[in-house]
Amino acid sequence: MASLIPETTQKILTHEALRSAAKQSTGCLVVPVRLRRAIKKYLREEADPYMKRKVLSLSQSFSVIKDVHLHLASSTSKELVEDPLKSLERSKRWKIKSSYGDIGFKYSDDQTVAYVASRMPAVYSACYRVLSEVRRRLPDFSPAKVLDFGAGTGSAFWALREVWPKSIEKINIVEPSQSMQRAGRSLIQGLKNLPPIHSYSNIQALAKDLKKSERGHNLVIASYVLGEIPSVKDRITIVRQLWDLTQDVLVLVEPGTPHGSKIISQMRSHILWMEKRKCRKSHEKETSKEIVAVKAGAFIVAPCPHDGPCPLENTDKYCHFVQRLQRTSSQRTHKVHH
Repeated sequence: MASLIPETTQKILTHEALRSAAKQSTGCLVVPVRLRRAIKKYLREEADPYMKRKVLSLSQSFSVIKDVHLHLASSTSKELVEDPLKSLERSKRWKIKSSYGDIGFKYSDDQTVAYVASRMPAVYSACYRVLSEVRRRLPDFSPAKVLDFGAGTGSAFWALREVWPKSIEKINIVEPSQSMQRAGRSLIQGLKNLPPIHSYSNIQALAKDLKKSERGHNLVIASYVLGEIPSVKDRITIVRQLWDLTQDVLVLVEPGTPHGSKIISQMRSHILWMEKRKCRKSHEKETSKEIVAVKAGAFIVAPCPHDGPCPLENTDKYCHFVQRLQRTSSQRTHKVHH
């Protein structure tokens, strides 16, 4: 997670405190009754005798994607993250026009139903834990305008509603899968006091629809989506676009695996590099002895409470947290072994 916050608000933690926090879990999270009922109702309407087979198929698809991504050249990744301007192909890649669904994983109707049955509760629990940590570390922060990139079936939306039930006034979502969008709309049917929700198939459609004064979002979240994008270049491009749409806090969530940790570390490094470069340039440009005002730098909220190099780099350890979840009835019913 990265954010724009005053340096004075950052807390310096000891190594002992960090180690202790890393070992802790918030206990066994229970999915809210409203979400459990919504999932149950949705699955009842989408009744399928072959659900277990589809859940297994979805799980295998994710495994294939992970295996492909692990073969990416680490040297190329490092070069792009630390200084993308050195890449000879930069001019073509920064202007990416496809939605992430065109370059990553596509969800069919069957896969969407399988996702709701087997993965949505777990993704919700991870998002809830991360957003709760943002609220704990930034107690005065209450987002009014939110962008959910790769919204899927709305896991992050449900978590946002639980963490900040009264502050959210508007939500923009970017989700290229029409099947996922339909499922998300079905799941929130019947909820009261919903903020206006605007759906887009890609970032370009969102940017085109927004006035310049409306581009800033108090909170931008991308959960479990960067790992579905096979190209490191495209991941960086998307994160740069998301950062441009961020006014206060950018939240990136990936699975607690070595691969997911590496993605977060790369994006963290790139955003810090980009903002340091921007600040350095701003100090070089002076007009009538006055420094040109630009957006302040980036400051890390979590998991590391500092903006320096990650201490886990070049080690055999990776950054992650444990979030236990009480399985929903749909997860128990459609659990598969493979």
